[in-house]
Amino acid sequence: MLRVVRIVIAPDSFKGTLTAEAAADAVAAGLRRVVPDADLVLRPVADGGEGTVAAALRAGHAARRVRVSGPDGRPVEATFALDGTTAVVELASAAGPGLLDRPAPTTATTRGVGELLLAALDAGARRVVLGLGGSATTDGGAGMLQALGARLLDAAGYEVGPGGAGLADLARVDLSGLDPRLRDTRVVVATDVDNPLTGPSGAAVVFGPQKGASPEDVALLDAALARYASVLVHTTGAWVERRPGAGAAGGTAAGAMAVLGAELVSGAALVCDLVGLDAALAGADLVVTGEGALDEQTLRGKAPAEVAARARTAGVPCVVLAAEVRLAAERLPAAGIAAAHALTEVQPDVARCRSEPAPVLADLAARVARNGVPTAGSR
Repeated sequence: MLRVVRIVIAPDSFKGTLTAEAAADAVAAGLRRVVPDADLVLRPVADGGEGTVAAALRAGHAARRVRVSGPDGRPVEATFALDGTTAVVELASAAGPGLLDRPAPTTATTRGVGELLLAALDAGARRVVLGLGGSATTDGGAGMLQALGARLLDAAGYEVGPGGAGLADLARVDLSGLDPRLRDTRVVVATDVDNPLTGPSGAAVVFGPQKGASPEDVALLDAALARYASVLVHTTGAWVERRPGAGAAGGTAAGAMAVLGAELVSGAALVCDLVGLDAALAGADLVVTGEGALDEQTLRGKAPAEVAARARTAGVPCVVLAAEVRLAAERLPAAGIAAAHALTEVQPDVARCRSEPAPVLADLAARVARNGVPTAGSR
């Protein structure tokens, strides 16, 4: 009796064009043209930033919606996921760049992230997974801590202003008003970067320009974050300035580690666990993953690399479909990738790849299937 081919589809988002869910649907549509009887198992993933809450909801968590402060102080609607006493919160939903009319590199705040954490605590959460990434802020998580009850004071005893620029005036952190429930709450920070808080590879220098920071802004923010780290170590005893990952989401990881005792974990690994990827890979014939650009950054903890590594462990060949493939073919096997294909293989017009990514991705998936999906009954 012929066995049905089982294909796991586990892409990340194609940043700026397709969500992970839309990418998975497009790949599935393309594969069905060629192997209509295949058992297609969709497990869209993320690397700890945007898409983390969606992954938790797919895993069965309940959606909770709340109104919080956006990065410029205006109210925004945000969603977190709740399963028993575990909540999954996404920084981008309260402090992402898409919530701003214009960049605010020195004043954007993470206060709304803290308000999301409070809402999670109110809902009974005692373990909070905070997905970092997609941040408009460079305030070291200061706004988040203020929302949770911390006071960040200048030399005259007044609260410092919002954003990273406000930290330039920081003289003292008062944690006496911190929400007492946090003492019994485990905070897990999911991220895909290992940048420290300050310096040449720190939050301001590397990510500040992406958020609209000028060279002068970058210098101001880097110095302000260094001051922040110094005051935090004096207050909590936790020296986080040079810790790998402390620079994630404009340094929000640093504030979470120093004050909330947060544990840093691989965002991609956490999401793969959330969506049950290992169980889905059992007995699979092929896994298809993907993202916007397959490059060196992919190999440094991005979701497709995590998917490929797990596929290799499970003995399942892994194919990557991407808008762009920037890795040399000889780099792929060591990462557990059997093959990588770019959208331009089926649509040379890059503009169309960007404007109509879903049908182009479906075409690419169909082409790959014609050239190499295992036939039913083979293994």
